[in-house]
Amino acid sequence: MTLSHVYDTYAKATTGRILHFDVVLDELDQDKALHYAKLWLTSIGYPDAVVTQENCAFCHSAEAPSELRKQIDSQGYGIYKLEGCPK
Repeated sequence: MTLSHVYDTYAKATTGRILHFDVVLDELDQDKALHYAKLWLTSIGYPDAVVTQENCAFCHSAEAPSELRKQIDSQGYGIYKLEGCPK
């Protein structure tokens, strides 16, 4: 069983929209979590969304579900969408 680390993340788009999501990685590394959050936001069309270390905080560690595990294995991180994220 591989434990992954979950970073509870909030970003604010220039439109005022709040995106709430978890960044999940196998490393306990807040800088990487923040980097991946920004990378993902750019990939979904929010390159100017503001996310800071205060808004990308370690939450807990757990075994990643299979869909997140696939994301982590293929790109180094997974995103679990919560509130305000595109489908």
